[in-house]
Amino acid sequence: MVLVGLALGCGGRLPPPKRRVIEGDIEGWTFARFQKAVDVEVYVPKNTAVAYAASYRLEEAARRGVLTDADVVNAIVTEYEGKTGVVAALVRFARRLAQESGYTVDEGKLGDQRVFRVSGHGEAWALWASGRFIVKVGGRGRGQVPGIVVEEYGRRYPSGVKEGALDAPLPEEEDEGK
Repeated sequence: MVLVGLALGCGGRLPPPKRRVIEGDIEGWTFARFQKAVDVEVYVPKNTAVAYAASYRLEEAARRGVLTDADVVNAIVTEYEGKTGVVAALVRFARRLAQESGYTVDEGKLGDQRVFRVSGHGEAWALWASGRFIVKVGGRGRGQVPGIVVEEYGRRYPSGVKEGALDAPLPEEEDEGK
């Protein structure tokens, strides 16, 4: 118990939540909805996955009684059977969005995590890989992704995206015997 308190007090890593998303409020964002899905966005060959999604709404907008797209942020955590191929698949996905889909994609830090920032078509997202997970935070109607939400997810799923990943050769990942 003391170790957990020390880790939390120092901003250390927290374990992933049981249903993989944070089912609680995050500094000004109120948890609103949970959903589990088997249709995942980033395909990793021979590595099945399940996605878990949460929606949060701005507390002040909820008090006003009127929510717009800009008052909602979503977090999607995709959990793969293993970590083999996850980072490489995410890099390929980000490159494809930049080349074929008309999105602007760059990499940088947000909420103390190295992420791919994706914007265009009226939406903004931050994506990163963490072991056998891919985390995606953002939504439609957003000009930017709230750093505090990325930071909280990053405490549970620290980014494994390396600097320069968009331009570097695809990362080689250890085969887990799959």
